[in-house]
Amino acid sequence: MKGIPGFVDLQVNGFLGVDFSAPDLTEPDFIRACRELLGRGTAAFLPTVITSPMEAYEHNLPMMADVLDRPEFAGRLPGLHLEGPFVSPEPGAVGAHNPEWAQPPSAKLFDQLCELAGGKIKLLTLAADVPGAAELTRHAVGRGVRVSLGHHLATQEDLERLAQAGATALTHLGNALPNMIHRHINPIWAGLAADDLAAMLIADGHHLPPALLKTAIRTKGVDKIIVVSDASPLAGMPPGRYTTMANDVVLEESGLLHNPAKGCMVGSSATMRQCMDYLASLNILPQDDLRRVGFYNPLRLIGADPSSILVLDPPQSS
Repeated sequence: MKGIPGFVDLQVNGFLGVDFSAPDLTEPDFIRACRELLGRGTAAFLPTVITSPMEAYEHNLPMMADVLDRPEFAGRLPGLHLEGPFVSPEPGAVGAHNPEWAQPPSAKLFDQLCELAGGKIKLLTLAADVPGAAELTRHAVGRGVRVSLGHHLATQEDLERLAQAGATALTHLGNALPNMIHRHINPIWAGLAADDLAAMLIADGHHLPPALLKTAIRTKGVDKIIVVSDASPLAGMPPGRYTTMANDVVLEESGLLHNPAKGCMVGSSATMRQCMDYLASLNILPQDDLRRVGFYNPLRLIGADPSSILVLDPPQSS
């Protein structure tokens, strides 16, 4: 898109069959997935590790942190997104995460994860409605980590309490919820009404219908909207049946990626460019505003300077 080097994606779980949360993730595969994605319209992104057993964190976070320090990724991989393990284990709210791996908020565990990641965690997603969430939010913000709220059944009061504690965003608003919720008292309405919280939205054409995208944008205002892909490890792969992120899934010809047994989606199969192309096709926003929701706003959320997003010649595959 004219005027920016590409888009900034705050939630990428993997790419081309490479799962950033897999306990057997290798450095060559991680590097290959990053290189491939950065060559497809994504100027920068946060590799995301979802709710996992401790051994996966111990294996993946130090290795990923080392890769982020490589000169070829300067200004392209500004940090890591930790989505969990402090999420609600409740059905629906837990989404595609394994409820057995969910943990109650713990400053001690969070500090362990920060140390494993070499201080490179930029964004933490946690549930707003679990005991200890406000205390952990204050602790994380004190360490310079932005906190986003999701994978919960939060009320308006929960969100207000967490915003006061320092949370600044909502992770994939409208998703990671039970298929049946109260028509008025639910995390979607509460999130839309939470003026202090920016809304991350998955604009892949499957996670949210156009009416909800339009409503969220109109309600929040463009400065409080951040588009994410929530790209799964199967993004970029052909349709078929797969196992990913501990889920048996189907990737449809349409791009819909879902777990039929759970009745939930398992991330998206889209890149950030595909999400932005879909959003542009809805004619909700002019070009200047598309640049804001796809480039400037995500950088502002994580405290990154737009001029730090360097786009070099595409790295050569090893």
